[in-house]
Amino acid sequence: MKKEKSIPGPVSKAGTIPTRMGSWSTAKPVLKGKCTFCLFCWIFCPEGAITQDEANRKVLFDFEDCKGCGICVKECPTGAIEMVEPEGDK
Repeated sequence: MKKEKSIPGPVSKAGTIPTRMGSWSTAKPVLKGKCTFCLFCWIFCPEGAITQDEANRKVLFDFEDCKGCGICVKECPTGAIEMVEPEGDK
């Protein structure tokens, strides 16, 4: 019978490790109004920065968690999401 071994380093629960991005990322995802609530963006977001508002059938972006990778844009089948630079960063 094998003995348990301790794993060196930090251990966290499966899923994403909470890291606030704040002003680190520049581009932010915005909905252009064509969202069909398929939730592909929510499924593929590596940071867990997208939440669901089931009552209003909307996805919501948490800009503090979003790192601006654009995966949500690439995975959206209707092209409802685009990455936009904030006005002050241009």
